[in-house]
Parts: sequence; structure tokens; C-alpha cells
Amino acid sequence: MAKPGMMKKPLPKSRVTTADVTASEKWLGYLLGPAGALLLNAVLATYLNVYYTDVLKLTSVWGGAFLVVFPIISKVIDAATNVIMGYVIDRTRTSQGKARPWLLLSAPLLTVSGILLFTVPNASQTVQVIWVMVSYNLFYSFAYTIFNMSHALMVPLSTRDTVQRGGLSVFNQIAAIMMSGILVALVFPMVIMPMIGVDKGKWIALMSVLSILALPLTLLEYFFTKERVTLENQKAGESAMIPFRSQLKAIFSDKYMILIYAYFLIFTTGSCIKNVSLVYFCNYVLGTYNDGITQTMISVIGGIPMGIGIFAVWPLAKRFGKRNVTLAGFILYSIGGAICWMFPTSMTMMLAGQFIKNIGGLPCAYVFMALFADVLDHMEWKTSFRSDGLAMSVYNIIAVAMVGICTGIFNGLLASAGYAAPEIVNGVTVAAAQTDAVKGVITFGFVGLEVITGVILAVLLIFLNVEKDIGRKQEEIKARTER
Repeated sequence: MAKPGMMKKPLPKSRVTTADVTASEKWLGYLLGPAGALLLNAVLATYLNVYYTDVLKLTSVWGGAFLVVFPIISKVIDAATNVIMGYVIDRTRTSQGKARPWLLLSAPLLTVSGILLFTVPNASQTVQVIWVMVSYNLFYSFAYTIFNMSHALMVPLSTRDTVQRGGLSVFNQIAAIMMSGILVALVFPMVIMPMIGVDKGKWIALMSVLSILALPLTLLEYFFTKERVTLENQKAGESAMIPFRSQLKAIFSDKYMILIYAYFLIFTTGSCIKNVSLVYFCNYVLGTYNDGITQTMISVIGGIPMGIGIFAVWPLAKRFGKRNVTLAGFILYSIGGAICWMFPTSMTMMLAGQFIKNIGGLPCAYVFMALFADVLDHMEWKTSFRSDGLAMSVYNIIAVAMVGICTGIFNGLLASAGYAAPEIVNGVTVAAAQTDAVKGVITFGFVGLEVITGVILAVLLIFLNVEKDIGRKQEEIKARTER
């Protein structure tokens, strides 16, 4: 009989067999492999709400309440499934690790649910609302939860070597930034969106292709990653199931874990509101509807620092510390955001502010997961057991819940301010003129809120000094496993 948490059927083996991180692992497992799912998610984060408001025209459903209430309720469901998934991962025992096996299951689920999100039938409003609610939760509360939980744990579970782990964190973030910063932020507004407009058939075709692309690439991530930390603990005989209550107590009684959760909550709130308001800001405040250039210009300037950061951030973090570099970055982040907030209709000032802001955001973008991994190691040193799945489930709850909450808040503010959706007139998409109140909501969402969150984060990071003795703690953990 299989032990609790053991998968009975043998799993395909990882192509990674070395004790140290390899080049193929970096390029295929952490850069190319996650790209499909991350691209799909990046497109959805930026454009799914546009599909709901402009293509399906759901802004007025239930007097404007549907697009406020539905995302929030969905994220409550998502939060519950994240806790369940964290519990399951911590109790999964296989020869291939505890998180990686779930990448196999997530691959086909991402494809199917991604397509269902957009194939909303041309039926009654009631049928459309039900389809939207079910498909949204199939993707976010089920398929993407399974993928994101297992994917996010790859860096912390890959190795204890802080240098190698930091390198993997950078590669991992390059994949995310390439998808959101190049394809979604550059190609989509300049090429894709002017082509598809509010044509539902074109939206379905495009998103079906992106959903199908996620399948082989997610499998690539599975085959070119390895959970060295998990396998190390298995060899040391640490296979006992830690009680859920003990894990929960360990997580929420540790100051560093509480600090990093607070950090992530504040950062995610600002970035989610910014992401959902980006398209609206470029369409109605800084530029004109789908003009193909405004969003591209904003994204190009934002992408330049991200490209430079690939080479600059990790050397700086190694020299000055991940926490210190990130803290200094948020000061620049707030200064750049303040410039944008003061001159929201000036392309020149917006580009200057965005450039400064994105330089400041580099450390957060590239080294956060390595910092989170340090906290997980600190907790293992403190408690003598790992709580990766549960810790990551809380992390993901924050990530997914805030997407829904922030989207609902933003939609509610848009509706209350009098947002008017575009119409198709003689086959051409025609945008409505927006009121100053609508423009004010959009401007605060895109450039104002993150000025405030940047200052708060810089102060919060002063207290997150987990790095100061992490090397000693890792040596003590290693000594325990070798006894």
C-alpha cells in the first residue's frame, strides 16, 4: 500500500540529473518552459477585463454590480483552492518531488480552461453571466492555481545555494517580464489590438492559440526542473507529515514571513490596479482608443530598464544585499511615479517618469523570489520542517485575491464615474468620450496609487533583514540532514 501522499504511478523523470544547476535547466526549465502559461496569464491580466467590458459589454449587468461582485467572490473561491493546493503539495511524496508533478496536470487544464474563458456563447445575458463565472473559476481557481503553486516553488526547492538560486530567480523573472513587458505591452497594443478591436471571433481565435501554446511549454518546465531540496530531505528520512496546524502556526508566528506577506500584499495591490487601468489610461487619458502607439511608447520605456536589469540587478544584490537594493529601488519607484502623476497627459513627462520608475522596480522584479526563498530556509532552520506548500499558498492567495478585489474596485469606480464602453458603427470600433471623473479614476489607478505603495514598501523593507545570517542557518540545516 502506498504511503499517505504518495503517487502510485511512476512519473516521467526529470532531464536534470546534476547536483548543481545547469545551463539547460536555466534556459529551458526557468526561461522558456514557464513562458506559455505566463504569456497567457499576462494577456488575461491586461485584457480579460477589456473583453468583459468592451466586447461582452457586461459593465451594466446588475446595474453595474456584476463586474464588481463577481471577481471578488471568484477570488474568495480561488483563495480556498490555494490553501487546499498548498496542503496537497506539502503532503505529496514522489521520486520527482512534491511540487513538480502538479505541473503535468496543470498543462492540459490551462489549455482547456483558457479557451473556455473566451468562447462565451451568443445567448441570453443570464447564460453569458453563468458561462463567465464558471469559466473564470475553472481557469483561476483550478488550472492556474495548480500551475502557479507548483511553478512558484521551483526556485525555493531547486537548490540551497544562494548564488545558484538567485540566478534561477532572475531567469524565472525574465520569462515573466518578457511576456508582459515585450509581447503583451509592446506587440499587443501596437499590432494585435488594432487588428481585433471588439470582434469576438478574433478574440476567440487569438486566445485559443495562446492557450494551446501553454501545453507543450509547461511540459518543458516539468522536464527541465529538479527539486534538490525536497529530494535532499527525502534522503535524510524527513518524510513525516507535519500537522497542518503546526505549519500554520509556524508561518504566522514568524516575523520575517509576516513582513514578506505584508510587502507582497502592498506591492500587489498597487500593481494590480495599475495593470487593470493601463489600457484605459492609454486609450482615454494619454492617447486615443487603440491608437497603436501610446501604450507601445509607455511599454518601450518601461522595457528598456527591464532589459538592462538582467545584467545589473543580481551583481548589485550580491554586493549590497537583496533587501537593500530593493529598498533603494522603491525610493526611485515613487519618485518616477510622482512625476507621472503630476503630468498624466504629457507624453514626454510620462516617459521620463516611467523610465525612472521602472529602474526603481528592477530589484523587486528580479530578486523577490530569492528573498522569499531565504525566508523559507529561515523557517526551516527555526522549526526543523519545511512548509513550502502552505507558505506559497498564502503567497498565491494574496496574488490571486488582489487581482479580483482590485479589478472589482476599479470596475466599481469606473461604473460610478460613468464609464461608457465603445461601440461598433458600420464595422468600425468607435470609442465614447469619457468624463473628467472617469479620467481621474483611471489616472489614479495607473500612476497615483503606486507612488503611495512605493513609499510604504521602502519603509517596510527596513525591517526585513533575513539575509544577515542566512548562510549560517543554511549550514546548520545541512548539518542536520547529514546526521
